Amino acid sequence: MSSAQIMGLVASGQATSRADLSRMLGWAPSTVSAHVQELLDSGQLEESGVGSSRGGRRPRILTVRGGAGVVLGADLGGHHGRIAVLDASGRLRTVRDIELEIAAGPASVLEQVVGALTELAAGRPVLGVGMGLPGPVDLTGVVVGPSRMPGWNRFSVSEWLAARFNAPIVVGNDADMMAVGEAVARGQGLRDFVFIKAGTGVGGAVVTDGRLHRGARGVAGGISHLRVPAGGDQPSSCGNFGCLGTIASGGALVAAVRRDGVDVHNTADLVRLARDGNPTVTTNVRFAGRQLGEALATMINFFNPQAVILGGALAGCDIFVAAARGALYDRCLPFTTQELEIGESVAGANAGLLGIGRLVVEQSIAAPLP
Repeated sequence: MSSAQIMGLVASGQATSRADLSRMLGWAPSTVSAHVQELLDSGQLEESGVGSSRGGRRPRILTVRGGAGVVLGADLGGHHGRIAVLDASGRLRTVRDIELEIAAGPASVLEQVVGALTELAAGRPVLGVGMGLPGPVDLTGVVVGPSRMPGWNRFSVSEWLAARFNAPIVVGNDADMMAVGEAVARGQGLRDFVFIKAGTGVGGAVVTDGRLHRGARGVAGGISHLRVPAGGDQPSSCGNFGCLGTIASGGALVAAVRRDGVDVHNTADLVRLARDGNPTVTTNVRFAGRQLGEALATMINFFNPQAVILGGALAGCDIFVAAARGALYDRCLPFTTQELEIGESVAGANAGLLGIGRLVVEQSIAAPLP
């Protein structure tokens, strides 16, 4: 387990030197050096360059050796997917966008995605496979009660992938993957935050002390089905009425502005028209952002995070973000927002893939080392 702990800290970027490892693990420098040397000799770690000095000799930088093997990742949405090849330490190497229809069902979609991933791998050994899905996924990789994924309920994506790849498998909700990716992109400075994916749907994830909090069954962060007063009697896919997703998601906004006579087809159209100042779209987007902010206020007062990070297509709409920010300041205790960051993801479109890479690497490290 000692070697796995070291590999995990180095792969995650939490430790980049022997001194970091000694401090974080509480081990004597000689003990750390002995384990690190074993990993260097076996080719699992490599040492290169020099870091910043903290008063002594500048340390050599530790990294996970890439090797010939690759990690495969797929971040799926309702109508598109973003797939990637990553190296053994979870760094992006090749990224490709593909069109898909999640409503076509698991067999069709997964065959399409795996075919594209296999082509991208180009015959290289597969070290692990990860997938983010636009719906709730339990801790075993089974889709549970998805809103816009007909045919997927109770389908075990992890088992399906495991039957095709002899490698560690990670399957989760897309917002969870994006939250982990944001943590990767931001580094150790951001340890406690709420991540909101605002796209065709709306989803959330919570990171605490630098770790994704999935909850007892794996579905923490399900903000879409919080009931909000402005939702009124709008029917929700969960069977209730007035859920946040019925008024604050991209899909709900598209439907609303179409009823008002605006020609839109997707969330990207909404953002474009909002930037152009279309009054109907602007009014609806501002309303949705405020509803999201009001729903988030309860979470912020309870959790007291460092930041609220917004990802997804609507996160690129200033009107939406500003409305959410305003509602948070209105509804939260002043002390909780005094230093609260509210802004757009720095990882952007690759957030999900970066999170998949990190989680697959951690899963690989948890397996017995050779």
